Amino acid sequence: MGLSISAYCLLGITGGWMLTARVQSLSRPRWLRNAHLIVGGFLVALVLLLLSIGIVGTLGHYGNLGHSAHLPAGLTVVALAIVSAVSGLRIHPKRPQMRRFHVVTNAVLFFGFLAVSWTGWSVVQKYLPRS
Repeated sequence: MGLSISAYCLLGITGGWMLTARVQSLSRPRWLRNAHLIVGGFLVALVLLLLSIGIVGTLGHYGNLGHSAHLPAGLTVVALAIVSAVSGLRIHPKRPQMRRFHVVTNAVLFFGFLAVSWTGWSVVQKYLPRS
């Protein structure tokens, strides 16, 4: 999870850098967009991996799903990450609304990460032995 949050922060930095360059009519390094796309793809892969680990672990431990709010929070984060990636790939000068949609989706994703972290902590507490 920490790696996903780190990727999200790196995406915020590179996205902010691209926004600043665009708004101030500055040139940006050629590699910046590609780095943003690669880290974004890495984030989507990470959240899908975490989802699969969570599902397999929960099914292995409990035999079924839905024991906490962590599942809907996790599914929301996965959906938002995928929507963000798709909307980011659709950004084009002829579709300026996609840039806004991408940024808003990422802002909502921040709160999704907060929710999944909070609910995940309660799930981890169930697995830790009581002393």
